[in-house]
Amino acid sequence: MDMTEVDHRKIGKQLDLFSINEDAGPGLPLFHPKGTIILNILRDFWEEEHKKAGYVFVNTPNIYKSNTWQISGHWDYFKENMFITKKEDEEYAIKPMNCPGHMFIYKSSKKSYRDLPIRMGEMGTVYRNELSGNLTGLFRVVKITQDDAHIFCTENQVESEIIRIIDLTLSMYKVFGFKDVKIELSTKPEKAVGSNEIWEMAEGILKKVLEEKKMKYELNEGDGAFYGPKIDFHIKDSTGKTWQCGTIQLDFNLPERFNLKYAGEDNTEHQPIMIHRVIYGALERFFGILIEHYNGDFPTWLAPVQVRILSFTDRNIEYSKKISEGLKKFGIRVDEDYESNTMSSKVMDAELQKIPYIITCGDKEEEKETLAIRGRNGKVKFNVKPEDFIEQILEEIKEKK
Repeated sequence: MDMTEVDHRKIGKQLDLFSINEDAGPGLPLFHPKGTIILNILRDFWEEEHKKAGYVFVNTPNIYKSNTWQISGHWDYFKENMFITKKEDEEYAIKPMNCPGHMFIYKSSKKSYRDLPIRMGEMGTVYRNELSGNLTGLFRVVKITQDDAHIFCTENQVESEIIRIIDLTLSMYKVFGFKDVKIELSTKPEKAVGSNEIWEMAEGILKKVLEEKKMKYELNEGDGAFYGPKIDFHIKDSTGKTWQCGTIQLDFNLPERFNLKYAGEDNTEHQPIMIHRVIYGALERFFGILIEHYNGDFPTWLAPVQVRILSFTDRNIEYSKKISEGLKKFGIRVDEDYESNTMSSKVMDAELQKIPYIITCGDKEEEKETLAIRGRNGKVKFNVKPEDFIEQILEEIKEKK
């Protein structure tokens, strides 16, 4: 595939998925109904997989007092990327990260070693004050939806939790066809919180896990988060482009700064270890990557419109509507084209919209109560029973083929 032909901004406009209005502001994408369908499917898939993996879900504010960010260290290390405002002469900042809210929830009640690990997830919206010149389509935005999660655990649980995250991340990528994944280990940056001893211990744990799993990785010196080292996942799409999406950050520092505790088996207070992680990274950016990865030709389970019904003539409209309603009852996403255009122009429009299945209803189909179905390859199957097609497409959606 010629990479120059694939641009998510062009495809997004062609398929009516999203737009960016400069009057609204650069880096603030507006997702149209079809784009929102895909975003919601990505959210649902994320939530389903995380429920199975033992996560609980929370919802936290978009804005906190400045002292929250002073405690976290963002005020010193990230302030230039934050939106600052005032309320009753007190400074507030819109959150650039979800971590503080999750720690506040952790602190809201006493914890015992029996409660750990706690795997806390949130599709949290954050805002980062990026320079306008750096903003590009969905790849670099101001409003970011992070598929964020924080694991609070004991020292004995750290390695097994990191392994669980790696396995979950790779299994989710595989569903989208991302099998070529490069791993990087990023170490202490120039600006960082915490002692060298803590950083060396955290980096040692990440190295040990990667080596025990026999995973090849590259060392990325000095590119860790300011509060801890990290493992980064770089996926390769169908065009050959590589994207850094997932990350696992091991943090001994923020639990100390926020004074997080749990009662240990010895009945004394201990400090939990915190693991920050994302898999998509940013939902907007991951969506942009998928647009280019599939060249807009989304698999059926992700396609905003899965089936388009075409009536051959006006006298076939009633039968077409009956088929459409029958499919919709099973949750299949259907739209219709009953216009008086030629059949070839109707088919061409559906193909330009990259709709997986095009169903034609003419006199023969109505008489036999069957369907003529055109698939992605342009080949048409005749005399298909509606119930057989429903069974086939539902299986395809369920299996995420």
